[in-house]
Amino acid sequence: MNNAHELEASQVAAYFNVNLDVGLSDTDVFKARSRYGRNELAAEEATPLWKLILKQFDDLLVKILLAAAVADFIIAMSDGEGVLGALVEPFVIVLILIANATVGVVTERNAEQAIEELKAYEAESATVLRSGVLQLVPSGDLVPGDVVEVAVGAKVPADVRLTALLGSVLRVDQSILTGESHSVDKQVRPVLKDNPVYQDKTNMLFSGTLVTSGRARGVVVGTGSSTAIGRIRDALAEADEDQRTPLKQKLDEFGTLLSKVIAAICVIVWLMNINRFSDPALGGWLSGALYYLKIAVALAVAAIPEGLPAVVTTCLALGTRKMAKQNAIVRSLPSVETLGCTTVICSDKTGTLTTNQMSAVACSVVQSCAAGGTSLMDFEVTGTTYSPEGMILGPSGAVLQRPPDSPCLLHMAMAASLCNDSALVYRPDKGTYQRIGEATELALRVFTEKVGLPASVAEHPGPLYISGSGSMAGSMGAARRELHCNAHWAERFNRNATLEFTRDRKMMSVLAVGDARSVMWSKGAPESVLSRCTSVLANNGEGVVPLTDAAHAAVMDAVQRYGRRSLRTLALAYKPMPTGAKTLSPGDEHGLTFLGLVAMHDPPRAECSRALQLCQQAGIRVVMVTGDNKSTAEAVARQVGLLSRDAVATYDDEEAIMQGLSYTGQEFDALAASPGEQSAAVSRLAVMSRVEPMHKLRLVELLKAQGHVVAMTGDGVNDAPALARADIGVAMGSGTAVAKGAADMVLADDNFATIVAAVSEGRAIYNNTKQFIRYMISSNIGEVVAIFVAALLGVPEVLTPVQLLWVNLVTDGLPATALGFNKPDKDIMSVRPRRLDEPIVNGWLFIRYLVVGMYVGIVTVAGFLWWFLGYTGGGRLSWGQLTSFQKCTEASAKAAGYSCAVFESPHPRTIAMSVLVVVEMFNALNNLSEDASLLVIPPWDNRWLLGAIATSMALHFFILHVPPAAALFGVSALSSREWLAVLVLSAPVVLLDEVMKWISRSVIRPRLAAAQAHGHQGGVSGGVAALKEVRVGASHEGIRGMGGAAVSPSSSVLQMIGLRGGVDKSH
Repeated sequence: MNNAHELEASQVAAYFNVNLDVGLSDTDVFKARSRYGRNELAAEEATPLWKLILKQFDDLLVKILLAAAVADFIIAMSDGEGVLGALVEPFVIVLILIANATVGVVTERNAEQAIEELKAYEAESATVLRSGVLQLVPSGDLVPGDVVEVAVGAKVPADVRLTALLGSVLRVDQSILTGESHSVDKQVRPVLKDNPVYQDKTNMLFSGTLVTSGRARGVVVGTGSSTAIGRIRDALAEADEDQRTPLKQKLDEFGTLLSKVIAAICVIVWLMNINRFSDPALGGWLSGALYYLKIAVALAVAAIPEGLPAVVTTCLALGTRKMAKQNAIVRSLPSVETLGCTTVICSDKTGTLTTNQMSAVACSVVQSCAAGGTSLMDFEVTGTTYSPEGMILGPSGAVLQRPPDSPCLLHMAMAASLCNDSALVYRPDKGTYQRIGEATELALRVFTEKVGLPASVAEHPGPLYISGSGSMAGSMGAARRELHCNAHWAERFNRNATLEFTRDRKMMSVLAVGDARSVMWSKGAPESVLSRCTSVLANNGEGVVPLTDAAHAAVMDAVQRYGRRSLRTLALAYKPMPTGAKTLSPGDEHGLTFLGLVAMHDPPRAECSRALQLCQQAGIRVVMVTGDNKSTAEAVARQVGLLSRDAVATYDDEEAIMQGLSYTGQEFDALAASPGEQSAAVSRLAVMSRVEPMHKLRLVELLKAQGHVVAMTGDGVNDAPALARADIGVAMGSGTAVAKGAADMVLADDNFATIVAAVSEGRAIYNNTKQFIRYMISSNIGEVVAIFVAALLGVPEVLTPVQLLWVNLVTDGLPATALGFNKPDKDIMSVRPRRLDEPIVNGWLFIRYLVVGMYVGIVTVAGFLWWFLGYTGGGRLSWGQLTSFQKCTEASAKAAGYSCAVFESPHPRTIAMSVLVVVEMFNALNNLSEDASLLVIPPWDNRWLLGAIATSMALHFFILHVPPAAALFGVSALSSREWLAVLVLSAPVVLLDEVMKWISRSVIRPRLAAAQAHGHQGGVSGGVAALKEVRVGASHEGIRGMGGAAVSPSSSVLQMIGLRGGVDKSH
């Protein structure tokens, strides 16, 4: 039943054919259960393990490697090798693939836990009226039409339409569903609002929410997946689709292209030698075909960067460790890199942009109420946490040394402490406060502590209030953190009766007895309390005086003044009661004496404004998304700098909407009637308030449709679908398990500034990832060139597949990983996010790495040929003898002065492999920077890289000099002259890359800069920069650095194509 909130309670009962005084019969329950099913969230069918495993192998590169392993095994068996010998190379290949698949399976298994954790929000039991008898039943047995009863502390077992309040008030904490920062009042009357959101349905209780005050009955109108939380679960299941991160997309695209190129090259090489298949030296056509197939397999193994997934995973894992130190716990490794290209952050307000600790910031009392006129005195209250450390400042800003000497402040502190149901207990073991009750009442508790106790209190010779800079307060340690003042007033006065807060009265009162007197203390909405006051306590020593019209007007002016600051204002009052009074009634709430106003708010985090400025500099939009009301959201947005101070304040609601800055969920829904209006609104949106879960989900989808990379924060069950659908879901450490399960990252400190720090780290990780990916690509190009050239020349196999695997995984893998420790640029948060379509290697960079790769391949073959043709200690063959190696016979070889055994010598392949390894070590140094010379960024700038190079060389020496390893890889130790040849062939790669870098700096950059200057004009225009849309892949606008200096448009373009806009020496 979707419209229960619109109907009278009797109409809802009639719909389900239930008597509200009797409930359903057993027969009715059986029929309803047959129709609606059980009140449970259906278990999500987990993906079978075998499907997850197969999914990891559904990749072209992986399939090519598997085919290469099978072909290698068949060829080895056909050559007469034993089964164990034939399995060596295929086993190494398969082992690598299994390791990569294991990481993928574990990651996907973790992602499926979020849906199951929703079950934790299902109530275990429910009190239900059936056949006229109240009974306790498992919540899963409830059916639509059941009459249920809920009371304080109970978890709502289903979606319920209230039919009767069994007390004066019913308050429910529904923050897990709506994100509201406080409990909400419920009532029975129909809600006749158009398109109401969950927050508007005040006559509905939602499954999984918590009753914080009162008792009530209602009719179950939704169970299982038909509840609000059930619909979230369905949305979460839909959002839990296989979404690829930007880096994963680039790697997949690169892998697909590489797979096709590899397949084509392998076929070309094989077919290129088809006329040699029938060579008698190869033993016939089939043997010849298999021989050249083995060369093609070696080519495939050479071209595929087998170590790339492991290196990427390692680099991302190192990034997660850095981020964990900054309180950002990463659940999904690829999300580390996704942060780097985030263009929009949709942030929750409460607890993320604000502290989620309601604090009193000001109070106002009547200083004088004489016939000549009324004057108010305003005080400011410092301290923005639940720690009772702060000061009361007078009108001049001076610190009040003894606030309790002020009659009004003293009585307000007593009222705030006694008319209060909350509790605040310091936990020394955790260094935090355990909070119980309403946020406003907790703020009043802390306000009482800041006022302190009068000097006349015998057991306290002076007020506990600490004046001055706060250093004395800090020195009191844990003792100061206890609520001594509240404890004192609780000891002196006993609460004998309570009038709970109701929506009609909008106030709460308590009867406190102590010191041989009875006093009623009241707090509530200013207009409600003030209308019941006939007198006022003057702060100038006049005592209690009549409340004049002028005083009334002055107090209401103060209320409006606080309202314009979006502060939540409460009025405090008291009334002496007859001695012996033991009860209270609403009729007693008249003839009150007004004490003063207390204004409070949930303060923004101190570091939030700076973090938002960094986002602005980095070209990242921030959108506040909250369940709180519009005025509060806009006020916080102005305070943190998300909106300019006058962006909304100078317009009424309609004009603000026209400005496109702030919408409620309902206003946003209204835009859906006109095609494209929602999308246009999203491009300007800065604040979205009173939202439901589907609003967040819709916002993410619209932003992603515009090409944005979206980070969404959240902490409640209501946030889970949007967290799962966003490119990067960020959950709060204090949030629900469901939100954490759906998120990619968890903030241990719930702080928005931590997100910005994580974005910076993500950008640095991507930059380093590009460097080692390019390094490995150039290495693989060199291996392909070596195999291709050898096949083209018709010389023996230069490198075997197992040697290529060793180079790709071990000797190349370690330096590639160490490149992940390159220091980030200092201006990393002063450039716009990279475009989603920015390739890892493109244009000039591809030419550069192709040239370097060709050099690597050519010198590898050159080292191989040198041993056969030019080295006196080598084969000393002619070119014809070398290229006719397949036809070699001992008789003909002996006649020519050599032996056919020379072609089986491990030395030439060892030299080729050593050249390949050493040239890659030099190439790793080239990748310390994309364009800066090694004279600017010396090798010791990254000590991890030097260590990795030393380790790689040590491993290479290990396989050369340890007999079992040498036998496995088909290598042998080299002489000093052979090592000298290796160095002579390898070292020039540094000079080659220095020339390429010089061309980049001197030729390519100026041309690009000139083209950009000619084609585009301007930079960041005026206005609220934080509200400007970041145009992904379309804007080449200039940006401004932290100091306000403009970064040239050419620098922006160079960043987009992978070239840095300045000298890379920024560490």
